[in-house]
Amino acid sequence: MAAEPHDSPVAASLWRAYYTEVSDRWYRLHEGRATDPGELEREVAADTGEYLAPPGGLLLVARYEGEPVGTAGVRLADATTAELKRVYLRPRARGRGGAALLVTAAEDAARALGAERMVLDTRNDLVEARALYARLGYAESAPHNDHAYADHWFTKALTATSKPWEAREVSAVSPSPARRPAGG
Repeated sequence: MAAEPHDSPVAASLWRAYYTEVSDRWYRLHEGRATDPGELEREVAADTGEYLAPPGGLLLVARYEGEPVGTAGVRLADATTAELKRVYLRPRARGRGGAALLVTAAEDAARALGAERMVLDTRNDLVEARALYARLGYAESAPHNDHAYADHWFTKALTATSKPWEAREVSAVSPSPARRPAGG
């Protein structure tokens, strides 16, 4: 796990994969179709991720055998509050604990930025994400933003009990042909 420039080719590839998956999921659920390619291009380009750049933000990328397989971002909302953004694992890396490692590393990065709590939002249909956040100690909270697609808001107090994020082991995201990928 390592920090990655928010505008690198690796970050762009993971952002496109993340956005495509969650957008297609929403459109299939609500309209029975995939995202219109033109809309996908506009939306991916519209969110540059500049809020994930230092000094007030950070993008982490998990790799397996040198290949990028996941991402998690942190942006400072204020001096003591960080927002968790862009938590994503490629499908082949799911079901092995990698998402929990990403979120924990993001929490450690938020602490290093001075945050005392982490907030996030997610959609109702992203049940795997909601289950992950609950497992990691996040509690549902009042809305902290007015994002159009946010249905659930979470918060977690950050304590100084974790190891530094730079030292996180990412072997848990290794592909295993014996298991089918699952959310998480």
